[in-house]
Amino acid sequence: MSASMPIPIQFVTPQQLQDYPQETQAWMQATGFKADPGSYCLIPSVGGALDRVLVGRAQSLDTWTLGQLPQVLPALRYTLPDDLSPEDSTRLMLGWRLGQYRFLKYKQKANGAIAELIPPANADVAYVETAIEAITLTRDLINTPASDMGPAELEAAAHVLAVTYGADLTVITGPDLETENYPMIYAVGRASASAPRLLDMRWGDLDAPRVTLVGKGVCFDSGGLDLKPSKGMLMMKKDMGGAAHVLGLALMIMKLRLPICLRVLIPAVENSVSGNAMRPLDVLHTRKGITVEVGNTDAEGRLVLADALWEATRDHPHLLVDFATLTGAARVALGSELPAFFCNDADTIQALNAIAATTDDPLWNLPLHTPYRDMLGSKVADLSNVSNSAFGGAITAALFLQEFVTPETPWIHIDMMAWNLRSLPGRPEGGEAMGLRSVFELIRQRFVGGV
Repeated sequence: MSASMPIPIQFVTPQQLQDYPQETQAWMQATGFKADPGSYCLIPSVGGALDRVLVGRAQSLDTWTLGQLPQVLPALRYTLPDDLSPEDSTRLMLGWRLGQYRFLKYKQKANGAIAELIPPANADVAYVETAIEAITLTRDLINTPASDMGPAELEAAAHVLAVTYGADLTVITGPDLETENYPMIYAVGRASASAPRLLDMRWGDLDAPRVTLVGKGVCFDSGGLDLKPSKGMLMMKKDMGGAAHVLGLALMIMKLRLPICLRVLIPAVENSVSGNAMRPLDVLHTRKGITVEVGNTDAEGRLVLADALWEATRDHPHLLVDFATLTGAARVALGSELPAFFCNDADTIQALNAIAATTDDPLWNLPLHTPYRDMLGSKVADLSNVSNSAFGGAITAALFLQEFVTPETPWIHIDMMAWNLRSLPGRPEGGEAMGLRSVFELIRQRFVGGV
């Protein structure tokens, strides 16, 4: 086979190995290839060139079946079998492209070429390319250190997106947040040298169904005066992961031109320590008009989200979704790779559960258990930003946010890690988009009919 010709990838089961020529079986035996799901074997030609790649096939093909191959195969071009369904071709292409991701911004000697997959003729290439662009943006924003990704840089990223897709972006910065009645966003971010701000992006037909996305944009979280230990601070550049997610999701919506009226709200702050930092037991006013006692300055994400969520409800959106790296309690409950979601609408819960089960982009529903609301009580304010119990922290955080969402607004709150602690096929260690594709599919099915 000519070196310029693409290398075929073939899926095999253990039972099919005996169908190959004797010399190929001998090679597979020598290399230990048994066609276990996800395993692979490079088959040479008689002349010693790479002839094909065999991949152990599971009962069904998922997004991650080929996710490891771009990083381990020779930097050549590869093709998939032409008898795959459009759905399988799309999934496999997506997983391959996700597996190509490398964050090389700060590497002086970056790795060279990487294995490429020729897009299958029946794959939804537009969807795959758009999803890759969105997830790459999300991963890159999260992976970028806070020295280069503070509130101002997050605003710049939103500006690029707005200019690219013709959206309108308005920004309220610094003391103007108090003037414009976003007191909690200002209180959390005022101690930083980089001024806090609220990013407000709008796109689409005003008469279309309204979808609003809110993303927690804490660009670095020191814990404030309730200072985190050094180990707890180590990955806090990822605390703006919610903002990264809504920018990535907005990119997908705008590039694929979903017929919705989109609004994106990002409170962008840094939770720092200085003489004007908010203090434990300070009482903050809110955009809603109620008061919040600061039981812990390290529970700042819910404070900035609260002002943004209350503003979001002003437009009476048909769907309101927030993404946030909000609680360690959700990670204790579900681990780092399974985001929790809370929702106040039974039909939406059912729909998102069904979608998450088919997209290889999992989410797990936790309850808005109303009796736990009493744990957010305060003797001096309308509520506290932390629970008086050490248990159920993800639920009480969600209940705090629910105070700032009107009951008639269908609302999803996603509490995720936004970071891979280990490398898996298609999911390298580092910043990660979690739940983004599932929420996109929910929006597409609900407001476009799955078209």
